[in-house]
Amino acid sequence: MTCIGVLGGGSWGLALAQLCAMQGHQTHLWARSGAAVDAINGRHRSDYLPGIALDPRLVASTDMAALREADAVLAVIPAQAARAVLTRAAAHLAPGTPLILCQKGVERGTLALPAAVAREAAPGHPLAVLTGPSFAADVANGLPTAVTIAAETMDLATNLRDCLATQSFRPYPSDDLIGAQVGGAIKNVLAIACGIVVARRLGESARAALVARGFAEMTRLAQAMGGRAGTISGLSGLGDLVLTCGSPQSRNFSLGLQLGSQDGAQAHGTVEGAASAAGAVTLGNRHAVEMPISETVARIVDGTRSISEAVDTLMQRPLRERE
Repeated sequence: MTCIGVLGGGSWGLALAQLCAMQGHQTHLWARSGAAVDAINGRHRSDYLPGIALDPRLVASTDMAALREADAVLAVIPAQAARAVLTRAAAHLAPGTPLILCQKGVERGTLALPAAVAREAAPGHPLAVLTGPSFAADVANGLPTAVTIAAETMDLATNLRDCLATQSFRPYPSDDLIGAQVGGAIKNVLAIACGIVVARRLGESARAALVARGFAEMTRLAQAMGGRAGTISGLSGLGDLVLTCGSPQSRNFSLGLQLGSQDGAQAHGTVEGAASAAGAVTLGNRHAVEMPISETVARIVDGTRSISEAVDTLMQRPLRERE
């Protein structure tokens, strides 16, 4: 591959575009904001990645027509906006161009995971999912990062791995699209819960218990939907969960800190965990999977349960003979 397209000019999209450009790929980034495009093309710097000089092979545009030349396209857009953006982009992509989906979440209303959205919005394009424990600044600075790239076939996953891999950025291929997507979606919801625990000073023991029980929720849902437990035990599940549940660099964890600091604080709709929480619970109900932590977060986010009530509810759950 010689040309890579990137849909999305936020911090993660820009970091991945910088990664591709530094690999020697001509990289076309689409962003909504003309100001962001001018910053990238003019100074080759961006407020999203302060202090990092962007590679000159990275060119930004507000015109999706530039994606026509791409051999593969990374879709780095919020899950709730993906359908609209991919529908527009599909008109400009060459037939058969692989789409690498980097969003994590459950689409409101349809309960669709990112790959299902992409199949409808941009039919005929091979699909992959890039997910795992990664912060934009770490990737842009060349710090060691390992992620999962799951595709519809192992051949596609391996080809895309070879395209994206560097000495510091290590994608591991998988053909478990469902497991990779469930891990990415549910870990965001659980990160909000962990932020609340920290804000309320409930202790590290409580946070560890929440991560462990949340991991069990995630695993049960993935298996019920056809994913593999081994995928959830890897980078796209446990790895991402550990990273996101313990760092204020995570927008979901930071939202939990905000919510936990005062009952009645408003959840920001662009944070993926907040947008996906109710859908995750509905998916659990549909597949007969009990998800008490995700349900608690959903209730807090929609304002129907206070933090104090939520903590009491979780602590009063009945003890079982087995964990």
